[in-house]
Amino acid sequence: MTTIFSARKIITMNPSRPQATHVAVRDGRILGAGTLKELAGWGDYTLDETFKDKVIMPGLVEGHSHAMEGTLWKYTYVGFFDRMDPHGKIWTGAKDIDAVIDRLVEADAQIEQDDAPLPAWSLDPIYFNNERVTREDLDRVSTTRPIGIMHASGHILNVNSKALEIAGLLKTGINNPGVPLGKDGLPTGELKGPDVMTPVGIHVGFDRDMLACDEQGLIDFAKLCVRSGVTTATDLAARLPDEAVNMMLEVTAHKTYPARIVPLRFHHGVTPDELIAHAEKLKTQSTDRLRLGMIKVVVDGSIQGFSARLRWPGYYNGAPNGLWYISPEHLQHVINASLEKGLHIHTHTNGDEATELVLDCMEEGLLQHPAPDHRFTLQHCQLADSAQFRRMAKLGMCVNLFANHHFYWGDEHYNLTVGPERATRMNACATALKNGVPMAIHSDAPITPLGPLFTAWCAVNRLTSSGRTQGEYEKIELSEALYAITLGAAYTLKLDGEIGSIETGKRADFAILEDDPEQVDPSKLKDVKVWGTVQDGRIFPAANL
Repeated sequence: MTTIFSARKIITMNPSRPQATHVAVRDGRILGAGTLKELAGWGDYTLDETFKDKVIMPGLVEGHSHAMEGTLWKYTYVGFFDRMDPHGKIWTGAKDIDAVIDRLVEADAQIEQDDAPLPAWSLDPIYFNNERVTREDLDRVSTTRPIGIMHASGHILNVNSKALEIAGLLKTGINNPGVPLGKDGLPTGELKGPDVMTPVGIHVGFDRDMLACDEQGLIDFAKLCVRSGVTTATDLAARLPDEAVNMMLEVTAHKTYPARIVPLRFHHGVTPDELIAHAEKLKTQSTDRLRLGMIKVVVDGSIQGFSARLRWPGYYNGAPNGLWYISPEHLQHVINASLEKGLHIHTHTNGDEATELVLDCMEEGLLQHPAPDHRFTLQHCQLADSAQFRRMAKLGMCVNLFANHHFYWGDEHYNLTVGPERATRMNACATALKNGVPMAIHSDAPITPLGPLFTAWCAVNRLTSSGRTQGEYEKIELSEALYAITLGAAYTLKLDGEIGSIETGKRADFAILEDDPEQVDPSKLKDVKVWGTVQDGRIFPAANL
């Protein structure tokens, strides 16, 4: 049966027909977009006027997110900014260490068992005049229960003395760059990188894989997708053991599940050959709403956590250089094998030294295994300069830039982490497009909230949270930003033949908006209201979540 949806306006992202008034859907796919008279030629139909006063766009595509955000909402939110949970509740941000401690004390009082762990998330000390949180700070909450807080970057975990004691780390003599030591020779409680975070995390309530999403979390993550107009979202770093894959297959197959999830197999914890073999196996298990078989390699850490790898002259405040999360030899092996076997890789590189390493490895890999359409994608890639973007273009690479950083950490990058010049060029969207690099932009949820229209606003306006423009010449046009959150992101996932625009043959995935993003003032783009989504022709109002 054919359904024809009417709308105040349909933004198709199809260059052959950019706008329409109606779209016809059959069996979850788009028959066409145009006028009612044109679409009536497909035969009998039902006219659905649910969206007659709305604006329809292609379903928004979040090319870098983590489904674990749905699970994290089970824990205590201590982020600096106000934030909405999957049920629509707004949580007030914690503006200093005392506010963080107060939030944890409240949570502690609700836990009956004295030694049960207390997990929390989204801590960001960079907003506290870069005053680091210590185990002594968390000991103010409890000395009997293990406490752990994942940083907003996802690359650092703060724990209290009890957690260190249980993990066997409350001792002197530790020599690990991921375990800073205090003047007393004991760990400060700040743990950097998965090698040290993971074994301690199991004691502080992150008893699953810290990147994993449970069943309810996957359901709650999809609610966030509907609220933000997203119909396809990545889970961009997951270990994907059999039990997790089976759970995800079952949940996403349910007739009421409103999103397409694209999980990538994280490189950590296995050998390069095991990683490749697992990705090949996963690829055979893909379904329409769970796309499997791609790989995520994390090369360095985060800039605001001072664990990203930067080229000379390093960090503006003189902090030591960051951490490598993979050796050059292993990275080269993974890239070579993936090119040979036709597997798709996305690499996390925050610092420009990390980006340079990936470009060198790609250059070597393509000499051995030429691949005309590999679309390997540099994720974040925040400090890349013009020369590196030119190399990306020559190598056929894509980039997915972290535009939200301008708002959330722009002032801190300017004043503290990388200094004025490099902060001004961070996430250089205009330079990427000028050099012909296929580009997407992203939220990295839960690092920042899921919301592609907000991300587009960041790329168009480049405003920091203090209201200062940072990087006037790296602003992009509204049309380019809308492309980046639809077809641009779809292209980086090799899904642009199925999603990202409203045209014949593609999936019937739509974002339903109350306002017209093409007509609002660019400064108001983030305020465009999302009514809900249509995914595979199924309607999901945000108000019903």
